Amino acid sequence: MESCELCPRECGTNRLAGDEGFCHASSQLEVSAYHPHFGEEKGLVGKRGSGTIFFTNCSLRCVFCINWEISQGGMGKSRSIEDLAEMMLNLQKTGCHNINLVTPTHYSPHIVLAADIAAGKGLRLPLVYNTCGWEQLEMLTKLDGIIDIYLPDFKYSDGKMAAKYSSLAETYPQITQSALLEMNHQVGVARPAGDGIIRRGLIIRHLVMPGRVAGTKKAVEWIAENLPKDTYLNLMSQYTPTYKAFDYSEISRRITFDEYDEAVRWAKEAGLTNLDIQGYPSQNA
Repeated sequence: MESCELCPRECGTNRLAGDEGFCHASSQLEVSAYHPHFGEEKGLVGKRGSGTIFFTNCSLRCVFCINWEISQGGMGKSRSIEDLAEMMLNLQKTGCHNINLVTPTHYSPHIVLAADIAAGKGLRLPLVYNTCGWEQLEMLTKLDGIIDIYLPDFKYSDGKMAAKYSSLAETYPQITQSALLEMNHQVGVARPAGDGIIRRGLIIRHLVMPGRVAGTKKAVEWIAENLPKDTYLNLMSQYTPTYKAFDYSEISRRITFDEYDEAVRWAKEAGLTNLDIQGYPSQNA
């Protein structure tokens, strides 16, 4: 963090000196909230919830972020690495099935140190790396053996759309594709155990957006061509215009049934067999 290159922006900020990077984070860890969360994938939530820790700030800075108050508004409190370790242990005591690290990229060194402390005090839950997908390959290799479940977005297949809606992140598609390959190499396909809980593997999320701006067809085709056909893919239907989305007429509305239905069809036509399909009749097709 002395010349920060933790994320693909490589802004070079000296965060150790107290300066804030493009993500608006210094070296001071900030956490917005932590608690059992029941809005994640079924295999992560189970009966007792996913032990979710929401980190403040974000390097991608999407105009439509539904959690913009946290990711871009700075909502959160300063915490120590020891505090983070205690959060993990408290979530384990609560009975959560995992520790779910939301928007972790810019605090990955803090997370590794906290996990080491927590493991020394008895933490045994799987760690979930819940990320926008835009990750440095070098950093991911350092997480090999530490992270049990990767939960990345694959937001765009078109760099022009990534640049338009995610603060000039034109390299998003190719960098995220490399990240997905590395994640799959480390943890493999996510499969539930006999109790229905997923404890290891890759879960990809793709948010279907209005007007095909996410490039869903190319995204699912890339997954089918480069990863196992039974890769867990959550095709998310819940896009809701918020924050700055209303400045862009093409994404200022919810998606239609037909838009989601064609996304499901494209995924099936590509040969993907492990689809999490949300709230539409197509899930039984």
